[in-house]
Amino acid sequence: MTPDIPLTALVVIGVGAPAMLLAVLGVASLLNRPLPERWTGALAGSSLALACASLLGALVVVGATAPGARLLSYGAWSASHQGGIAIEFLVDRLSLAFAALSTAIAGIVSAFSNRYLHREPGYNRYFVLLAVFVTGMALVSLAGNIAVLFVGWELLGLSSGLLVAFFQERPAAVENAFRVLTIYRIGDAAMLSAAVLLRHVAGSDSLSLLFGRSTASTFDLSSAAATAIAVLLIVAVSCKSGLLPFSSWLPRAMEGPTPSSAVYYGSLSIHAGCFLLLRAAPLLEHAPAARILAGGVGAATATFAAITTRVQSDVKSSLAYASLTQVGIIVVEIAAGLYTIAFVHLAGHACFRLLQFLSAPNVLHDLHGIDDAIGERSASRAAESATSTVVRRIVFLVALERGFLDGILERAVAEPFTRVARLLTRVDRRLCDVFVPAFEPEPADRGDRDE
Repeated sequence: MTPDIPLTALVVIGVGAPAMLLAVLGVASLLNRPLPERWTGALAGSSLALACASLLGALVVVGATAPGARLLSYGAWSASHQGGIAIEFLVDRLSLAFAALSTAIAGIVSAFSNRYLHREPGYNRYFVLLAVFVTGMALVSLAGNIAVLFVGWELLGLSSGLLVAFFQERPAAVENAFRVLTIYRIGDAAMLSAAVLLRHVAGSDSLSLLFGRSTASTFDLSSAAATAIAVLLIVAVSCKSGLLPFSSWLPRAMEGPTPSSAVYYGSLSIHAGCFLLLRAAPLLEHAPAARILAGGVGAATATFAAITTRVQSDVKSSLAYASLTQVGIIVVEIAAGLYTIAFVHLAGHACFRLLQFLSAPNVLHDLHGIDDAIGERSASRAAESATSTVVRRIVFLVALERGFLDGILERAVAEPFTRVARLLTRVDRRLCDVFVPAFEPEPADRGDRDE
């Protein structure tokens, strides 16, 4: 038996287990027959455990045979054009390790959520969205072409936005979810533009051109094309991972349940962009300008988040900005070519933040007890020391207002877009008035008027 046969089967199980979980829970929800909690929890835990074990087995197979990347093809899911949209996975030690880590963390969050959301009205909806998320992470981790990557990328964004609005009775949760999805749309547009450009200049959507470790594949792209694609990927990564100037959505995303905050903005989703940059390291090596841009954005984000996290008034926002600090440092490590250190940093930080987010309610309770016993809060002392000089006062104000990013994006992006949309609406109405005659009621029958 050749090594590719068990590898192919193990990868199918690793991706298919969360997809089957999504299918079972989704169909039950559509039929308005959600499974009981004990069944849902057991099914989610067993599916994610099976996926993790399969991906670890695939990692062992790859490590025991050849360390290079392998492109596994499973046919096409669309035959609308010649060749269709191929289902391809590009597997190596990096992709399989990240996919296994993702399913392991998701399994831990699933076990925690089973108790945390016990008898919550949206219990079944939460696990459906968790299954969407894990399926998306598996596709992003193992994608072999742009189509598979884009589908996984969209599943991540969709599940993230819906979980931010999990408590639908809160107007703030719904509003913040729309803001998160708006930022994600910018990143999706950049990702789609990179896919179109890759297809145009290379005639193929295979990610081996971008992620392949052999220099021959990457040299098929010109320097200008490689730089353009790399810059678009950096924009997409910045939106997904909350890098500057797209960091304003991060505190808004804390409206969701604590387990979703842990898996999204503490451990996995916020690191998905870093993993994508790590996979695209060969592309960055042939695009020095994009590499410098990534390092600058990462350094600026780490500095901004390190200052901002110190003045947050709630523990989840503080942890989110602390995570963003490390994400910025990981991006700098990738830009500097420290790929092994970057992956170890990513994996360790994901596990550490997962523990912090899941224990945040207990830590907050203990902290309040300590503050009550002492009689004063450490945050007030930090504020007093931060405002002792003019420079510190300015830094404190900028950090407290989170860099004024909400206002800047509102004026620089939202308001101009709204004005253009209103102008186009008025033009459309004028054109309708000119080319479409106004409706005039038919005159009454002459015989009726005579009568």
